[in-house]
Amino acid sequence: MHYKQTDSPRITKAVIPAAGKGTRLLPATKAQPKEMLPVVDKPVIQYVVEEAVASGIRDILIIIAPGKETLQRHFAPESRFKQFLQEKSNSRSRLIAHLPAGKARIHFAYQNYPRGLGDAIRCAEEFVANEPFAVLLGDTIITTHRLPLTRQLMDIYAEYHSPVAALEKVLPALAHRYGIFRGEKITGNLFQAVSLEEKPRQHIRSPMAVAGRYILTPDIFHYLKNLRKGVNHEIQLTDALRFQAASRRLLGLLFEGTRYDVGNRLDFLKTNILFGMEHPETGKELRKWLSNLTRRKT
Repeated sequence: MHYKQTDSPRITKAVIPAAGKGTRLLPATKAQPKEMLPVVDKPVIQYVVEEAVASGIRDILIIIAPGKETLQRHFAPESRFKQFLQEKSNSRSRLIAHLPAGKARIHFAYQNYPRGLGDAIRCAEEFVANEPFAVLLGDTIITTHRLPLTRQLMDIYAEYHSPVAALEKVLPALAHRYGIFRGEKITGNLFQAVSLEEKPRQHIRSPMAVAGRYILTPDIFHYLKNLRKGVNHEIQLTDALRFQAASRRLLGLLFEGTRYDVGNRLDFLKTNILFGMEHPETGKELRKWLSNLTRRKT
């Protein structure tokens, strides 16, 4: 996934929540953050940071939990390791040089206890400093056929001056996994929120789910601070957005592209296979192997 880097005059900050425990991927995540699990040859979190940088973001705050300092080490400058590779004439030194840390300032803050996505966002209030900001979930890779999704949301904010969330259609049987967005069409794939509900168990009133990318405005912190615990006894961002939508316009973009949630075993495996099939170093042989494997199985 390669994006042409763009610039945005309005939004320069992004928050990437990456403090989750990753229990659905145990035991692989017992000593390694799920965001550091590799998809082909890059950790998940790097794909997310690259999307932010390609969208014009210049300051990124990654929210981590105690024990997830590996994320900090990954984005720290590694001049000695790069020099070692260069001395060995290893062409892979260029991959270290191309880490996005050189194109944006990457900061870290702690969410000391897992109280939910909304609580993780609350940890960013000082960093945000009363500016609109992007949010990209750290365990979700999203590919699009044109501009990076975060940049598309930034452009919508620039036009409408309203918070906006990325949306995707989901099957009713899977709606209980997501925040569900019900809205009225404004134009094309753009909707204005009528209601939002986190992980509904019944009476699914919309096929559109919030898909892990947002542009938020600083007044969201007012709603987050006054929230009671919601689903799973956590502070849910969807609940704060529901209250915000009652007092100002909240938009949703039904995006064109693919979302890869690598927070569970099956989707993690699928993502590696799909990205491996498109990788210039592995694609040809992997496709051949899969084709032969399929023939043998049938």
